[in-house]
Amino acid sequence: MSNKIWFQLADRVVQAGKMPFPVTDTMIEFFQALITEEEAELLTVFGKNSMNIDEIMEVAELPREKVEELLENLMRKGFIAGTHSRKTGIKVYTLMPPFPGIIEFQMMRGKKDKESQKIAEYMEKLFAELRAGAQRNYDLMMSGAKTLPVPARVVPVNEVVSEEADMIIPSEDIDQIVEAQDKFALAHCYCRIERDLTGKPCQVTDIRHNCLIFGKIAEFAVNYDFAQEITKEKAKEVLREAEDNGLVHKIFHSQLDMAREIDGICSCCSCCCGIFRLFYEGAIPFHTVTYYLASVDAENCIGCGICEDKCPLDAIQILDDVAVVDKKKCIGCGVCVHFCPEDPIGIKLVNTEQREIFILPPRDE
Repeated sequence: MSNKIWFQLADRVVQAGKMPFPVTDTMIEFFQALITEEEAELLTVFGKNSMNIDEIMEVAELPREKVEELLENLMRKGFIAGTHSRKTGIKVYTLMPPFPGIIEFQMMRGKKDKESQKIAEYMEKLFAELRAGAQRNYDLMMSGAKTLPVPARVVPVNEVVSEEADMIIPSEDIDQIVEAQDKFALAHCYCRIERDLTGKPCQVTDIRHNCLIFGKIAEFAVNYDFAQEITKEKAKEVLREAEDNGLVHKIFHSQLDMAREIDGICSCCSCCCGIFRLFYEGAIPFHTVTYYLASVDAENCIGCGICEDKCPLDAIQILDDVAVVDKKKCIGCGVCVHFCPEDPIGIKLVNTEQREIFILPPRDE
């Protein structure tokens, strides 16, 4: 009966997300290292991803006081997020998927003790199993990935859009995105903390404390010590520092639905970020939305190669002493523009219609 509960939990948690993680012994061991069997059993009663306490009590065979105690524990462990509905004010408990979700919460506090190192090792195994499954069933997995929602959208770094382009629409201006938020929290980058703990530190930046969280989920993260509350001005400062370190701004929407509110902004490197890393390791396609494209001014470009070196998706090459952009791979992040040393600048961002980028990961020979 005990093993049945853990497999039911793993299956239910995977169903809560959009990424098809395999349910393996490693996943079971990972969960067993984090929560008790009693907590696991409560999670299996979630018939839908989000439920209020009355809905949970209808299916939980425990006293209300005990259920509330278990929910509190599960929120502190990052398996559930508890937020209040904007419409009704009722507290809603949302079951977290493996990724993005439970995995991130384990590293967001920035701890580097032995327990955290053990958790990081489980994460490495989970990602390795995801990669192995993707490579074994490459055609099927990649075809199915095209039907999944876009995990994030890329927003360019501040003030790099060409003056010749159309005006930046408000939803794509990083500062205006920040201005529109009402609560701000700052967490450690789970990706870089996890890589530190497994002996593979970031090759791009020393920054670790730069993940921004907004709104209801920010309030939850602060209340449960996953993040610290910050001001709007501090949030902008964090973004500027990220830009100067060559990081890419990725926007995450609630439930991976771009019609819903923004939960946060990650500023990502290509060596540690889960989405970049899993792409380069052959586990998932790189799938994003952008409204911008890098465009080279051949007359001003001197072919210095800085943009080629900085591009997180290898979308720029120097050919005949001029930078050439692969339009199918350019995600419009603006990192190349930010670091171009020329004046007048040799590369710029231009507005385009919404572009959905879908790049297949490397395939084993």
